[in-house]
Amino acid sequence: QAWNETCKDWLEVQSALEKYYLPIFYGFEFVVGMLGNTTVVFGYLFCLKNWSSSNVYLFNLAISDLAFLCTLPMLMRSYAKGAWQYGEVLCVSNRYVLHANLYTSILFLTFISVDRYLLMKFPFREHLLQKKEFAILISLAIWALVTLELLPILHVIGPVTTEEGTSCTDYASSGDPRYNLVYSLCLTLVGFLAPLAVMCFFSYKIAIFLRQRSQQLSMAQTLEKPLALVVLAVVVFSLFFTPYHVLRNVRIASRLGGGQGCTQVVISCLYVLSRPLAFLSSAVNPVFYFLLGDHFREMLASRLRQGWQSLVALRG
Repeated sequence: QAWNETCKDWLEVQSALEKYYLPIFYGFEFVVGMLGNTTVVFGYLFCLKNWSSSNVYLFNLAISDLAFLCTLPMLMRSYAKGAWQYGEVLCVSNRYVLHANLYTSILFLTFISVDRYLLMKFPFREHLLQKKEFAILISLAIWALVTLELLPILHVIGPVTTEEGTSCTDYASSGDPRYNLVYSLCLTLVGFLAPLAVMCFFSYKIAIFLRQRSQQLSMAQTLEKPLALVVLAVVVFSLFFTPYHVLRNVRIASRLGGGQGCTQVVISCLYVLSRPLAFLSSAVNPVFYFLLGDHFREMLASRLRQGWQSLVALRG
């Protein structure tokens, strides 16, 4: 009897999380992310004249974030009302964009870490991987690769109609858990753990490079920034993406029938908590643009001052 009462409490917690926590958290990400990423996109388009390879990766990262942020109003409304009202096509496309943003973000941040290391080794950008044209090809390849990785999801996700209404369920709660668990584990390995290992490797390489040049004080001070950027990217990886991937796999495994019903509810609650956290990176990613250099902040501030002066002159 006590276990049943506890299970009932957890069901209420799950309902509250989906009705209040998800819309509020996604709403925060929408406002902050839209403000930051829109500023970056317009800044890159109208302020940045000479693009480097890192600018190409960051611009694609901003486009990916904006595409995801545009799906949030539908998610917020559906969770708040407890029903999906936008049809099957928007349900599938919404979930695709959500996952595409997650894994393109990871790969773009990974190549940014590679670019930071190459910038130290080849400060005049003579390496092939530092060429703008090659960065464009890599960016296109990333979009194509992630789309291929996510094709199996499109056959699983779709609106589900029950007595309580229609919902656009997330991937971990959809389809055959035996199939989904194998695919989810592979996606975690290829889409998350492998890029994380690459980022950790280049973070280590940058640290070693700095140690070898530590005798040259001016050089060491100049190179602290690339190390800080790569470390920041690794921290974003670890704090935002790890709980989501772990709990997604645990959530799917809990549906195999081995656990009790209440255990599944508890795991589902934890999984719900991790989902907005994984996509908080869309609101945090603009930090990379302002830290990455290339005089982006100065150019943006200069353009804003020019716009303000023009507006004042027109009013005068």
